[in-house]
Amino acid sequence: MSKITLLDGGMGQEIVKRSGDRPTPLWSTQAMIDHPGIVEAVHRDYFGAGATIATTNTYAIHRDRLAKHGMEGQFAALMTAALTEARAAKDAHRSGRIAGSIGPLGASYRPDLTPEFDKARLLFAEVAEMLAPHVDLIICETVASVGHARAALAGCADSGRPVWLAVTVSDDDGSKLRSGEGVGALLAVVQEFRPEAILVNCSVPEAMEAALEIVRGFGLPFGAYANGFTGISDSFLKDAPTVDALEARTDLSPTIYADFALRWVGMGATIIGGCCETGPAHIAEIARRLGRSGFEIA
Repeated sequence: MSKITLLDGGMGQEIVKRSGDRPTPLWSTQAMIDHPGIVEAVHRDYFGAGATIATTNTYAIHRDRLAKHGMEGQFAALMTAALTEARAAKDAHRSGRIAGSIGPLGASYRPDLTPEFDKARLLFAEVAEMLAPHVDLIICETVASVGHARAALAGCADSGRPVWLAVTVSDDDGSKLRSGEGVGALLAVVQEFRPEAILVNCSVPEAMEAALEIVRGFGLPFGAYANGFTGISDSFLKDAPTVDALEARTDLSPTIYADFALRWVGMGATIIGGCCETGPAHIAEIARRLGRSGFEIA
């Protein structure tokens, strides 16, 4: 049986839910500011559920996002806070790895907001440089276009850490990125920068198989972690979106989500987990099912 890397589930949504606060455009970053220790608690619960990776709460910590709220001067402090809470959870668990998350510039699902290549590369590189000394690997998450992928991977190229590329695809057609470009168009970028894994994330689970059919031909370890939204609404696709514009599904229980995840494993995926609107219960069910099927979780 193959070894399976079990990622954690959604960080941002889980943190916001636990905080009880109304979502803001700063999302999980604001909750981390207002509720010290909440991020560590979420990481601990995911480790307890069976995850072997703690994904840092740095997805939305970008200078461009902070600058809109007059908080650019807190960039380094927020990065440090997120990394410290991830490290504390790992130390308490006494095993596992830390993955440094780098989210999109501008906003999620908006490849049109990605700056031109040189500017984007430098912004991604600054985040990668801050993450690298404190993480085991870097995940470029919710990558929505080929240009976004190229800039993010270029920005991480000198980090000295393994880099995983996680792309988001159309909920209606998993063979296409959110930009409308075919997933297969990523191959040239993958061949240029050679990330250590290619993943599909933050799309509905029903879209994953079409994307995985394509990326498994790239010659890299691959996998998926889907979200639990009904879909990405038009109201969310604004310059300053908040997650309360999105609706959580009521038909994606841990058991049903694990059914999807085990099908991805059946396709050859070796890295699986959950994204927005999945929680520790989803990861625990995946871990249980993998164990029952004889897989080693590593």
